[in-house]
Amino acid sequence: MSNLESAPGPQITVLSGGVGGARFLRGLREHVRAAYPDGSGGSTASITAIVNTGDDMWLTGLRIAPDLDSIMYTLAGENDEVRGWGRLGESERVSGELRAYGVGWDWFTLGDLDLGTHIARTSYLRAGLTLSEATARITSRWDLGVRLLPVTDDEVETHVIAQSGEDLHFQEWWTRHRATVPVREFVQRNLSESTPAPEVLAAIAEADVVLLAPSNPVVSIGTILGIPGIRHALSTTAAPVVGVSPIIGGAVVRGMADACLSAIGVATSADAVALHYRSRVDGGVLDAWLIDELDAELAPTVEAAGIRASVVPLWMTDAPRSAQLAADALAAAAP
Repeated sequence: MSNLESAPGPQITVLSGGVGGARFLRGLREHVRAAYPDGSGGSTASITAIVNTGDDMWLTGLRIAPDLDSIMYTLAGENDEVRGWGRLGESERVSGELRAYGVGWDWFTLGDLDLGTHIARTSYLRAGLTLSEATARITSRWDLGVRLLPVTDDEVETHVIAQSGEDLHFQEWWTRHRATVPVREFVQRNLSESTPAPEVLAAIAEADVVLLAPSNPVVSIGTILGIPGIRHALSTTAAPVVGVSPIIGGAVVRGMADACLSAIGVATSADAVALHYRSRVDGGVLDAWLIDELDAELAPTVEAAGIRASVVPLWMTDAPRSAQLAADALAAAAP
């Protein structure tokens, strides 16, 4: 395993979903800028985020990538912190016009500034660029301090097969129905034929530490882990793999991950999610797992599964606490 203390600027790779992952990445960026300054306000450390694309979809002729955009807007300081998604200073005139024409989903509103991102992405894709190449061009607009890599350039969209047999795109189940429709299974279309995007496997293999952000274990991190080659890369990297629990005190930090966990038979608890990921020595993906102080009594269960447990505050209530959580995650990488 790598020795982070001797590295002037570690290469850090993060597997991430949307809002929770975005906030964790923002804290991580601020921590490494302080811990490994390059003298110009940046850092000698590098951060690469491998981002879930299972929530992506085509809508009104545009390619929508919610997790990539949530992370980009958050790191750029352009996200709406009150709503928790979308751009600051949004208007929704275009979505109103689309509803008037009966186009798209009337329950899925896209802001005008956000639509600009989707139009740019779609233009690049139509011109023959891959999603990775389009993402690099779009993110170059801002100094994010983090390299964003979609986990795959292939279209691997998550669908929900309801108990009734109805097939829903994940966004319809999540946004329209608020995850209340009983689930039979989650299906990532085209998963087995997909491949990791260029640079993704290298980002894992060459990392000094790999972090699993506190993102949805089923449809965010789970989708990333399902792309052929990702689990093998995690099992063979020399870097320690540290995860941050998205569950605090038996409840989800944000969103409706509990509905996803219940659908696959996993309890909404910090130890149950760790056991779902499993230890690397047991064929899983984790070396260490961060749990909140409220869940300190669960640490022995995690340790018994071969995963080092660190008990630290997990609430990212402000910038300093988010940065401290990132520091704790890096510290947990040391054996």
